[in-house]
This record gives sequence, structure tokens and C-alpha cells, in this order.
Amino acid sequence: MTIKKHGFVVGVERVQDRYFVYMKAVGKLTHEDYEKMTPMLDAALAKVTEPRVRVLIDATELEGWEPRAAWDDFKLGLKHGNQFEKIAIVGNKKWEKFLAKMANWFVAGEVRFFENLEDAMEWLAS
Repeated sequence: MTIKKHGFVVGVERVQDRYFVYMKAVGKLTHEDYEKMTPMLDAALAKVTEPRVRVLIDATELEGWEPRAAWDDFKLGLKHGNQFEKIAIVGNKKWEKFLAKMANWFVAGEVRFFENLEDAMEWLAS
């Protein structure tokens, strides 16, 4: 039997003296994943006291989205897009790099793609 994981981990982490929202996306995301994750993200953003939030998204295990989940992701970006100062996306696929560039159109802050977690964390801390 093969077990296929999918979903999110959401939390608040610290790099040096800066706090940020950490998200890890795994597998092929579904609408149900967003139904569970959105309240967690809302709660995590409420805990961050900075005026604008920094986010680290680990997409190294992300396989993609079901169509309805892609729409959920877009709506989530519109809902919180003006709260973000920096978003670092760590991945290993060309389409993730492309999506990071597209995200800059919908997010008030800066979005950058990284292939290395340490580089992403250094940029978030700067």
C-alpha cells in the first residue's frame, strides 16, 4: 500500500530577530486542504505583531493543485496579499519559479524563489 501525503503545515518561526509565517505544502493540494489551512493561516497572521508579514513557503514536496484548490490559493493571495512584506518560496521545479514571479502581481510585498532553504531564510532576515 502506498500512502500519498498532501496538505499544509502552518506556523510562526523565527530567523535571528525576525518572526515569520512558515508554510510547507506537500503533495497535490485539494479544496479540502484549503478549508483546513485557511483558518490556520488566518490565526498565524493574527499572532504576528509586525505591521507586514514575512513568509517562508517550503514547496519542495509540492506536486500541484486540483483545479478548485488553485482557485482557493488565488483567493487566499487576494485576501492577505497586502499584509505581506516578503515571501520566500523554496522549491525545485521550474513552474514554481514562474508562479513566484506571477505572485508579485498580486502581493503588495516582494516574492522571490529560492532553490536553497538557507538562502531564503537569509533573505527573509535581511
